[in-house]
Amino acid sequence: MELKDQLKKLFPDHEPQEEDPKEPVPDIWLQDAPILCKYEKRRGKPLTILEGYTGTESDFSALARELKTTLGVGGSVKDGIIIIQGDYRDRIMEILREKGFKTKRVGG
Repeated sequence: MELKDQLKKLFPDHEPQEEDPKEPVPDIWLQDAPILCKYEKRRGKPLTILEGYTGTESDFSALARELKTTLGVGGSVKDGIIIIQGDYRDRIMEILREKGFKTKRVGG
């Protein structure tokens, strides 16, 4: 017996609501100044670093979380800087432009 059938027996008057498969993306504040996207190597490992976002810390961490899940990589947020593991400058800049951000590539 499936879970839905068991719940229907326990709560016969309940009508299940239709679930939206996609969660709405939180509205992130867009700024006029570009977000700087640069490449560094630390301890021999490539990193993509994003800095220059002037919105709230919660918007910044939501943006980092979305970038990490979209790219399927690790990273962190520290002191107003998003650090993404690997060289993903082109893909990150493309994602940010689709969202409406201005980006600027720094270095190489």
